[in-house]
Order: sequence, then structure tokens, then C-alpha cells
Amino acid sequence: MSQPGQATGSGIFEFEQEGDTIIVVPAVDLRELEYQRIEEGARKVLDLLNGTGIKNVVLDIRKTDYYGTTALGFFMKLWKSVRRQNGGMAFCNVSDHEKEILQITKLDHLWPICSSRSEALKAVKD
Repeated sequence: MSQPGQATGSGIFEFEQEGDTIIVVPAVDLRELEYQRIEEGARKVLDLLNGTGIKNVVLDIRKTDYYGTTALGFFMKLWKSVRRQNGGMAFCNVSDHEKEILQITKLDHLWPICSSRSEALKAVKD
């Protein structure tokens, strides 16, 4: 895993680690045409949560403006894994369009939607 501030890549996602928190940065829009890449990337992210001491996740989606149902399914799997470890999950740098998707699906009630990464890091620790 990378040092704080250094990103490592895994195809569709970039990762950074700060203590017991992993920051997941989708590198491209998570459209349905990216289904296979999302699934592969999701497996890698979920593997990082198993047995590594990481319990919190921040999804920094500053590089995207769209995600579809496959990505929403990944977010739910990720959230379930985080909950099993008594961790927290938060979103940051969410576009208006992405925020609307979370609101329509009522998923904004599950995870804090923060305006900055530092705010999201604080939210998962609280």
C-alpha cells in the first residue's frame, strides 16, 4: 500500500492509505460499459479490506461525473465489508449529478457526502 499522499493504481481505481483508512479514487466514470473493469477493481478493493487492518473507506470521486448500477452495487458491497469491520465509509468531491443519484436511491442516508477529502477522513473516524 502507498504512503500517505501516494497513489497506487489498480486499473479503474487508484488507492491511497492513511492509517486504517483506504482512499479509493475511481480514475474514470463508472459507466455500465465498464462493468468488467469495475468488477475486477471491486475485487481488489474488497481484498484490501480483508486482513490488512484497514477498516475505513473514503471514496474520492473527483475524477468522475457519473456512475451506474454496477458501481452502486460495488458501493453497497464495500459498505457491508466496512460495517463488518466496525469501520466507516464516506464520499467526497461528489458532482451534483452523482449526488442526485445517491439522493434518488436514498443511499445518501447511509454515507456522509463530504465536500473535501479532509472532511471525509474526519467523518469515517467519528
